[in-house]
Amino acid sequence: MTSIDTTRPVRIAVDIGGTFTDLQVLDSRDGIARAWKTPTTPEDPSIGLLRGVGEAAERFGFALSEVGLLLHGTTIATNAVLERKLAKGVLLTTAGFEDVLEINRHVRRDIYGLAPEPFPTLIARDCRLGVPERMRADGSVETALDEAAILALLQRIDVLGADCVAVSLLHAYVNPAHERRLGELLRAARPDLPVSLSCDISPEIREYERTSTTVLNALLMPVVKTYLDRLESRLGEGGFTPLVFLVQSNGGVCSLRMAAEQPARLLLSGPSGGTLAAGRLSAVLDRPNLVAVDMGGTSYDVSVVQGGRVSVITQGEIDRLPVRLPMVEMRTIGAGGGSIAAVDAGGRLTVGPRSAGARPGPVSYGRGGTEPTVTDANLALGRLDPDFFLGGMMTLDMPATRAALDARVGTPLGLAVEPAAEGVLTVVNANLGAAIRLSLFEKGLDPRDFCLLSFGGAGGLHATDVAAELGMTEVAFPREPGTLSAYGILFSDLTQDIARTRVMRAEPAMLPALAEGIAALRAEADARLAADGIAPDKRRIVIAADMRYHGQAFELLVPWGEITAPDAAALAALMDDFHATHKQRFSYANPGDPVEIVTLRAIATGLLDKPEPGDPPPAERPSRKGTRRIFESGAWRNVPVWDREALRPTDTIEGPAVVEETFATHWITRGWTARLGAAGTLLATKESA
Repeated sequence: MTSIDTTRPVRIAVDIGGTFTDLQVLDSRDGIARAWKTPTTPEDPSIGLLRGVGEAAERFGFALSEVGLLLHGTTIATNAVLERKLAKGVLLTTAGFEDVLEINRHVRRDIYGLAPEPFPTLIARDCRLGVPERMRADGSVETALDEAAILALLQRIDVLGADCVAVSLLHAYVNPAHERRLGELLRAARPDLPVSLSCDISPEIREYERTSTTVLNALLMPVVKTYLDRLESRLGEGGFTPLVFLVQSNGGVCSLRMAAEQPARLLLSGPSGGTLAAGRLSAVLDRPNLVAVDMGGTSYDVSVVQGGRVSVITQGEIDRLPVRLPMVEMRTIGAGGGSIAAVDAGGRLTVGPRSAGARPGPVSYGRGGTEPTVTDANLALGRLDPDFFLGGMMTLDMPATRAALDARVGTPLGLAVEPAAEGVLTVVNANLGAAIRLSLFEKGLDPRDFCLLSFGGAGGLHATDVAAELGMTEVAFPREPGTLSAYGILFSDLTQDIARTRVMRAEPAMLPALAEGIAALRAEADARLAADGIAPDKRRIVIAADMRYHGQAFELLVPWGEITAPDAAALAALMDDFHATHKQRFSYANPGDPVEIVTLRAIATGLLDKPEPGDPPPAERPSRKGTRRIFESGAWRNVPVWDREALRPTDTIEGPAVVEETFATHWITRGWTARLGAAGTLLATKESA
């Protein structure tokens, strides 16, 4: 890896969303982080990225040659899976286990459904090929790998026209020898054929999840490589030659090499930046308990910061496909500014999950959209200024918006435009509140103990209403919330996750085996950071363990810190943490029952130098812009409008009120009061009854 050029003062973080591409630009010469937005280009996201960088350079007065670091969050992998725009792949697995993907876990999400929807299988049966070999669960060889059979497998792969190959052999997480040898033979015979080995991407117990992860990784390799090739071909234009890192689902960044080899690690690339920012703001605001909600044009992402710590899980899923990789814990629903409002055949008003996206977008964008959206409802009620959208970069079409709401919502329901628009917001707010409730209730947490951190381009228009519905009394609107995910990415570190499954009892007799496993993990982590060019004093390696009570079919991730050689006291502390975590999550613990450690993990972090940004001074203009007619509590009223960029700590905003900034608008509900807090955050509190 090429080292970061510290002589170039500008670093840029980019979060490519479904509607807009968000940028945060940090110039170390003045220490100010600045935001910029540009429309996403779905046909090739790199076009919008480079265009946004060029616009930001012109707006903020820096040269492209002065950019030393580009941190890039992307939805390219996520969208490829959701839209099934994947490569054609072949799965090689132990002979007799070709149907693992279809057998899966036999989980019925709708237990009363007479015709449940089958789980998706990304590789057809004729493309799943058995390999003559067999490893036992203890890692010993039962049937040696038949290398003579590889030629026939290669011929079959050629006939099938495969673009990539996934290899997931039985018990390869214990002994990967057969997998690695098979990988060597495939690469030697077909050097241009991408190959994904389960022992590289997910060397963990559980056959179905490991195979699913390996398949996803293989199918994404050609897709992500195509995008990275396009991006790299455009780097260099105008002297723009930064060092590029991509954001992973765990919130850290990785090199382009790692992204190309293990693209499954990018599945939550963009949204994880917002969670990183939430963790940072939790400390700045002295709010250890935050519910971070990111509402953009297409989706609503909910993550929880508890006790100042962001939750990370070891397995997630995308479109019902399990991904056994560490990722920021997040719940996503299809509810954003572009979510479409419609009346179904039964006369029921629905909002989302269908979205108008970036093109054509909401009706108000004037790009050919005909179906009203959440953004259109906010505009029709006066909460958005049609002449100040995106700071005046775009003018919204009010007449077309009202006409669409009337035709698609109002007339079918027998309502005027204003009640119809209020109905749209009521439905979407109920959906947003339900997502937050579920994220907290499943952990045994009470919304009233949390502050709602609202960001994303559309989040500020709904936050106080949603908080009131949940019984929450405080909402935090961070500075430049429309690009907060990019802001979080701006302070990412290079991160690699390494896991090794070895089921053992958590008892003192196993301390030598634990020490051996930890030493091996730490050695591999250190080697990987060295390969990425991270200096020894910038490396940090922490250990965690997946633990369970004997007989359980699931594990809990328990941090163990920077431990090297555990003793009995360290093991006892780990056990105490496990019991406490189990009690908090499931309301009970059994300290007398035997506990197992299933998987040991190393989280290897390469600390990237980060200048501390300062806050820009308030704009030299009045903080109150005037009033605007807004439909509120059943009538049109003159509501005060405030200028976020000119606010001062002495200003007090009493709802109902609107607070506008360049890339976001905030609605302060009646009964709420807002004032500036730390780091330029606008804190709104609900008046007590």
